[in-house]
Amino acid sequence: KVAVVTGANKGTGFAIVRELCKAKFTGDVILTARNEKLGNEAVKMLKSEGFEVAFHHLDICDQGSAKQLSNFLQKTYGGLDVLINNAGMSFKNDATETFGEQAEVTMRTNFWGTLWVCHALLPLLRPNARVVNVSSFVSKKALDTCSPQLQAKFRDTELSEEELCLLMGQFVIAAQQGNHQAQGWPNTAYGTTKIGVTVLSRIQAHFLTKTRAADGILLNACCPGWV
Repeated sequence: KVAVVTGANKGTGFAIVRELCKAKFTGDVILTARNEKLGNEAVKMLKSEGFEVAFHHLDICDQGSAKQLSNFLQKTYGGLDVLINNAGMSFKNDATETFGEQAEVTMRTNFWGTLWVCHALLPLLRPNARVVNVSSFVSKKALDTCSPQLQAKFRDTELSEEELCLLMGQFVIAAQQGNHQAQGWPNTAYGTTKIGVTVLSRIQAHFLTKTRAADGILLNACCPGWV
């Protein structure tokens, strides 16, 4: 068996890797990070605590990087049993970038990056696999401040992945034009990206239920809290 945790050189991702080891996960645990130096330092720290962890580079904003990880998992393990999509980012309150710039960068990482990793790795899932997409309670707050029309779209259980991607793109364009609130969007880039992650998780879960009903695969989104 093998478990993969993204964005795991620090914070929530690092804590998840540690807890998988503490729970005596019966397989290899792979810590991934964009920065190889920091990723290897995190692995070294966990090994000093007596845990066996491996490192593999992954930049979720690079589809080629996700494909390389997929190829490695396929060649080494023949599949994947646990995937924790934790990697993400947010700008600090004192950030000097414009809201439009923040929206584009945050969306590329939190939504598109998660989507690209899923496209690369979900086909590797073995029966009874588990997937967790790390979202945030901020997504609920952001959804509550969307226009009724947008809320209805996001809550539509028939919403497709393509339609969701289009909505996320529309938010970024509106943010860059400075009229996102006039178009019914919330005034939070991070919160909007996490709406995307939560809704994407619902779409993915429905797809797995439909296409692999007998395999017992479970995919959820969650708010991890603070570490």
